[in-house]
Amino acid sequence: MKRTRAEAVIEAVLFTMGESVEIGRLADVIEEDVKTTKEILKEMEKRYGREDRGITLTWLDGSVQLCTKEDMYESLIKIARAPKKMTLTDTVLETLSIIAYKQPVTRAEIERVRGVNCDHAINKLLEYDLITELGRLDAPGRPLLFGTTEQFLRCFGVESLEALPELNPVQVEEFRREAETEVGLQLEV
Repeated sequence: MKRTRAEAVIEAVLFTMGESVEIGRLADVIEEDVKTTKEILKEMEKRYGREDRGITLTWLDGSVQLCTKEDMYESLIKIARAPKKMTLTDTVLETLSIIAYKQPVTRAEIERVRGVNCDHAINKLLEYDLITELGRLDAPGRPLLFGTTEQFLRCFGVESLEALPELNPVQVEEFRREAETEVGLQLEV
């Protein structure tokens, strides 16, 4: 397939899908190998940047998505309703952090780390599409397993889970002491 035609096909697929598409699937569609497809995608991304276009490509863990450039937001809100803002409280962020670093993880494991019930936080994260149910643990009661989504990667500007910052062991110990103190205070109340 001619390169300009391959780019047009990729652009049409990404536009129509409206979500990320695995690079291997795009390669199959344009009848190229993954390496060549990545080269085509990188060239498209460069061109979108050079030509002052309103779109760009976002890379997400072996997939790519056609997205609106961030600097187009002000123009978009003039015509579209303001997007729903996520409110991520400390509790919700702590729960999300545990899931991001320990996934797949059960509700009981999250609550063991936090020391408190996490139903509300997990429900908010599911509502915001930052986490998803990954299946069930093969254990008594078959508890649900949770993990992060592509939406999580997009929201936090992370290309893959491997790109998450490493936790400092000193900070982990400090967090553990704070959580134990928090739990101790709640038990006294």
